Amino acid sequence: MRALVLTAAAALVLTACSPAAEAPEAPEPAPERAPVLAGVDLTQPLRALGNEPFWAVELRGTEMVYSGVDRPEQRAPQGAPVIRGTMAVWEATTTAGTPLSVTLTATECSDGMSSRTYPLTALVKVGEETLTGCAATVSAIMSTGESGMVVDQPQPAG
Repeated sequence: MRALVLTAAAALVLTACSPAAEAPEAPEPAPERAPVLAGVDLTQPLRALGNEPFWAVELRGTEMVYSGVDRPEQRAPQGAPVIRGTMAVWEATTTAGTPLSVTLTATECSDGMSSRTYPLTALVKVGEETLTGCAATVSAIMSTGESGMVVDQPQPAG
């Protein structure tokens, strides 16, 4: 009996001196992918624009800026878009207290004034007014002429 007690005690001592088993490392979460709609990275500066009347909304990452002919500029905070299938929606209230909603849809769009084709169709609500137009990244709009598809040019490998 004494041998059994000594064996059990020795086993306890050895177990107490053993290093603790390390917990398996949790895998790192996969990085979140940028929201993309019709090939457009929605984290980039975006511009929605239209005519009759001429208007634009710049989505700059932290704020949305609405402007138009004979209209006061209005600014609102820009949160993350709510993605619903082929649509992305931003909603906020401007510093003037006006509701501002920007909905971009993954359908090609012509602005009716040029021969440009934009990758996104825009629906903007400013207060009670509803405006329709087109949208793309600011860089694509600035790098495209008066005709053709408004898309970002591929960057050369470097």
